[in-house]
Amino acid sequence: MIGVSILGSTGSIGTSTLDVIARHPDRFRVVALTANTDVDALFAQVERFRPEVAAMRDERCASELENRVKDAGLTTAVLAGEQGLIECAQHGEAHTVVAAIVGAAGLHSTLAAVDAGKRMLLANKEALVMAGPMFLARARAGGSEIIPLDSEHNAIFQCFPQGNIAGEAQRTPASRGIRKILLTGSGGPFLDTELRLLERVTPDQACAHPRWKMGRKISVDSATMMNKGLEVIEAHLLFGVPTELVQVVIHPQSTIHSLVQYADGSTLAQLGNPDMRIPIANALGHPERIDSGVADLDIFECARFDFIEPDFERFPCIRYAYDASDAGGTAPAVLNASNEVAVGAFLDGAIRFTEIARVIDSCLSSIDAREATSLDDVLDADREARALARERVEKAHI
Repeated sequence: MIGVSILGSTGSIGTSTLDVIARHPDRFRVVALTANTDVDALFAQVERFRPEVAAMRDERCASELENRVKDAGLTTAVLAGEQGLIECAQHGEAHTVVAAIVGAAGLHSTLAAVDAGKRMLLANKEALVMAGPMFLARARAGGSEIIPLDSEHNAIFQCFPQGNIAGEAQRTPASRGIRKILLTGSGGPFLDTELRLLERVTPDQACAHPRWKMGRKISVDSATMMNKGLEVIEAHLLFGVPTELVQVVIHPQSTIHSLVQYADGSTLAQLGNPDMRIPIANALGHPERIDSGVADLDIFECARFDFIEPDFERFPCIRYAYDASDAGGTAPAVLNASNEVAVGAFLDGAIRFTEIARVIDSCLSSIDAREATSLDDVLDADREARALARERVEKAHI
C-alpha cells in the first residue's frame, strides 16, 4: 500500500485526487489531509478516508475540526497552523505527497516534503515559481522525485525523455534532442471578447471557464492567462529548457495538453479529455497506468484541433511572466505575489478585471529583481510585492 498525504485536500485538485484514490483501495492509503478553513469538507473526508492525521492552517478551524472528530469517535489526530501542514508533508507513512495548496501559502509545506525525500506530485506551481532553483536544489539534496500534476506539465512529462525532473536542469535541451516545448492553453472565457468590454467583466464571468472546473483564483488566472505565464516559468524550471524555447499556444478544444518538438522532426503530444483526474492518475501510478475514471477521448467527436498565437494586448500577463523569468532572482516571486493580491482584489470587487494586469506591471516595474540566495530573500520580495500591490489596489478607480 502506498501512503499518500494531500496538502490542500478540499480544493479541486485534492478532491479529484481522492476520487482517483478511492478507485484503487488496494493500492493507495490516505495517511494525511490538510485544508485551510473548510471544516465541513475536511471532516467529511476524514470520515470517509480515516487518515492518521489531518491539519488545518487556520487554528480556530482546527479546534472545531478536532471537536467534531472526537465527537464522531474517530482516531485521526488533528494538527493546526503552518507547522501542522509541515508535519503532514513529512509524515513518516507518506511515500507520496500531493502539493495542491493554491498560491504562496503552499511554499513551506511543499519545501518540507522535498526536504523529506517524498515523491512529490506538484500542483502548486506558485511555490516553484517563487523559489524555483532553491526548490529543485533541495529536491535533489533530499532525493525527492517530482512529478507535475498540472495537465500541461504532466503532458510534457509524458512526452519527455524519462528521468528525475529534479535533475533535468543539469542537462541541456540539445543533449536530450529537444527543440521546443509547446505549452497549450484554452484561452479562457474571454478569448473572443471585444477588448473594450473586458473592463466590465464580473468575477462570476471570469470564473466561468469553458472547459475546466477549477477554483476561483485559478479560474481568474486562466481568464487573464497568467496561469500560462506561471506555467512557462514552471516548464523552464522543471524541464531545464530556456523560456525562449517554451511557446504558449492557444488551443480552445483543450484536448491536446502540450507538445514537445525534437531534433529529428518529431512532435509528441499528449491528448485526453479535459479532466484533472487524468494527470493525477498518471502521477499516482507512474510508471504504471491506472484507471482515472475518465472516459476515453473520442477523436471523431472532437474532430478538429485549432491553434492560435496569443495576443499580448489581450493577455499581457503572459508577457510579464516571460519578463520576470528572464530577469530571474526575486522577479518571479514579485510576479506571483502581485498577481495573488490583484486577483483577490478583483474577486472582492475592489478593482476591475483589466486592472489585474496593471497592478502586476506596476509592481514588476517598481521593484528591482534581486538575487535569491536564500528563502528569506524570496519571502522578503513576496512581502514587498504584496504591500505595493495593496497600495496600487487602493489607488485604483472602479
